[in-house]
Amino acid sequence: MAPLSKSLDRIEAIFLDLDGTIYLGGEPIEGALDFLERLDQRGIRRFFLSNNSSKSVSQYLEKLTSMGIPANEQDILLSTHDLLSWLKKEGVTETYLVGTEGMREMLEEDGIRTSSQSPQYVVLGYDTEINYEKLSTASIHLHSGVPMVASHPDIVCPSPDGGLPDTGAYIDLFEATTGVRPIHICGKPNPGMILHKIEELGLLPDNCAMVGDRLYTDIEMAERSGVHGILVLSGEATMSDASVASQKPSLIVDSVASLL
Repeated sequence: MAPLSKSLDRIEAIFLDLDGTIYLGGEPIEGALDFLERLDQRGIRRFFLSNNSSKSVSQYLEKLTSMGIPANEQDILLSTHDLLSWLKKEGVTETYLVGTEGMREMLEEDGIRTSSQSPQYVVLGYDTEINYEKLSTASIHLHSGVPMVASHPDIVCPSPDGGLPDTGAYIDLFEATTGVRPIHICGKPNPGMILHKIEELGLLPDNCAMVGDRLYTDIEMAERSGVHGILVLSGEATMSDASVASQKPSLIVDSVASLL
């Protein structure tokens, strides 16, 4: 793959992580809005990707709009979309969901029951509304042999005050209590998160880039997909993380403000 510079020459479409890349907590990262404007001026298509399954597409649109970021439904690709695709492929309609109301809404709208008493799967998402009843009910299902599928592997969710428990941390919790781990984990770094969109656009992976703050999801997915991986140091990963990681970004920058 040809080297990539901060000017993003030859890039025709860019996939942008959200938490830790475009915003942190409830505020845009400094320079992110100007960067998005530069993308528009250059005619580079941009899509927002998030493994964070705590929000529905409509909730993401509301959050982006409140920050002055123009977006529509087609611009947003979530781990929940990847999860729905996997559940459909497996013929799953009965689940017990450990997830938010926003995630429940997306599954129910797709014809998947989320509080079945005889679930085919325990579905685990990033549940910012977690409570002990959900944890104990899911554990009982897992003890009885019901398998688990997770929306994504992220261990922490970046915040201005440090990493917060994410789905990967919940996975470890359930393993500690039941000995069960998910038989499948959706979302990044699965290359399907972006390859279907690249094919739909009629582009070559070498003319696309993935920008994110996590090596084991964002940059790993870039490598698996054959697109350029751009690591930003505005979220989870540090330069020391990058120096020892097996994933090798095409480019490392302090934040998206450095690009274009």
